[in-house]
Amino acid sequence: MKFIVRLFPEISIKSKPVRTRLIKLVKQNIVNVCKHHNIKVNALAQWDKVIVVFNDEEHPVSKEQAITELSRIPGIHSFMEVNEYPFTNLDDLFETIKDKVGPSICDKTFAVRIKRKGNHEFNSQQAERVIGGKFKAAFPNKGVCLDNPEVMVHIEIENQTAYLSGEKYLGIGGYPVGSQGDVFSLISGGFDSGVSTYNVLHRGCRVNYLFFNMGGTAHEIGVKQEAYFIWDRFASSHRVRFVTIPFEPIVGQILERTHHGVRGVILKRMMMRVGSLVAKKFDAEALVTGESLGQVSSQTLRNLNHIDDVCDVLLLRPLVTADKQDIIDKSREIGTIGFAESMPEYCGVISDHPNVCPTATFVEEEEAKMDADLVQKAFESMRVVDINDIPTDTSKLKTEIEVVSELSKSDVILDVRAPDDVEKSPLTGFDNEVICMPFYKTASDFHNLDQLKTYALFCDQGVMSTMQAKQLKEKGYHNVKVFRPER
Repeated sequence: MKFIVRLFPEISIKSKPVRTRLIKLVKQNIVNVCKHHNIKVNALAQWDKVIVVFNDEEHPVSKEQAITELSRIPGIHSFMEVNEYPFTNLDDLFETIKDKVGPSICDKTFAVRIKRKGNHEFNSQQAERVIGGKFKAAFPNKGVCLDNPEVMVHIEIENQTAYLSGEKYLGIGGYPVGSQGDVFSLISGGFDSGVSTYNVLHRGCRVNYLFFNMGGTAHEIGVKQEAYFIWDRFASSHRVRFVTIPFEPIVGQILERTHHGVRGVILKRMMMRVGSLVAKKFDAEALVTGESLGQVSSQTLRNLNHIDDVCDVLLLRPLVTADKQDIIDKSREIGTIGFAESMPEYCGVISDHPNVCPTATFVEEEEAKMDADLVQKAFESMRVVDINDIPTDTSKLKTEIEVVSELSKSDVILDVRAPDDVEKSPLTGFDNEVICMPFYKTASDFHNLDQLKTYALFCDQGVMSTMQAKQLKEKGYHNVKVFRPER
């Protein structure tokens, strides 16, 4: 199979050196993506197109698979399957292609479009009239329609070779991955971060992934799977990193020491500080977030300014003016909606009455109550995984957790909610012993409990309790389960 690949129109208006570089990058990305998916391909970059030939005789590629891969590579505007024929004259060309094209125009309006390069005795318009007239006379049809034909016949004549194009397929456009530099996308598994990641990929960035782990191993596995899905689907032309930052110590101090009205802003500021260090370590030029103006309290214009103040690299917000429904629709289009709908939403740092316009002085005073070395410790504890290793990495960590709605008399309830939530709504009505151990301390402090007892982890929605129970099981503790009382 052979395809002619057309480039994103913005590439075509670049200066000659830039255009040449981008075309070569599209070509190389096609080769790299196909190699990642075990597809043998040859690609030839030309001034206005890339010729792509799938030619693995031992493991033939289906037309559907070839179309799927090309349709997901940034930088490609459209592509058409082509058949190549030797060209001598227009009469011989018609005789060669008539049986292939003729049946498709029967009882339909049609038009012939011909692009010509080289020295010939005719121009493109004359060739269109000759070939179109021959088809009109040879097959029953509804006539030539130049404005909106039911069938369009595409032919390119280049010197002594003619290319007959089949159906046109649309790509995703944008710039080729790797053309705009490296970034780190803060990915959480929700609707916003998946779409913002796709948007910067679409504009040519080589995206690495940065995850701040506040919910245990279970959440990390889900986010890794989404990151791998996005990379494998749209950007496997380049190898990138998935970086995990354990963030429980920072969350713990935010909840225990800072004013509830600015906790969300302080959390984001701490992320930007650590993220800046990660970006600089790996020579990335920007951080990417899924923040949208006004969507939540930490994303008011004032609070976004407070967040920007502590970021030492460029901060990109591709969704800053996007509506939530548009973001959800886009996640459905690119295929990440399933992850977002099933991903547990982390809600450990929520303010009762968030301050949407705090002063910079107040935010800084509250931050000063936290240990000064938290950022450096978080940065030094990061874990780095090659994106290509994620399937193996996550397959090792699947853990089943028992969920119960009733307790045995000997079970101990381990309340993993934040202290504020426990204070507002203490557990009552149970005869079982209750121990309060906030989720951000569960993994580190669980070993201090009596290990001859069974612990039923509890939180309001069952999300944090499940995450922490899985993390404990993966650490080797089997005396845990999740308590979800019937309401």
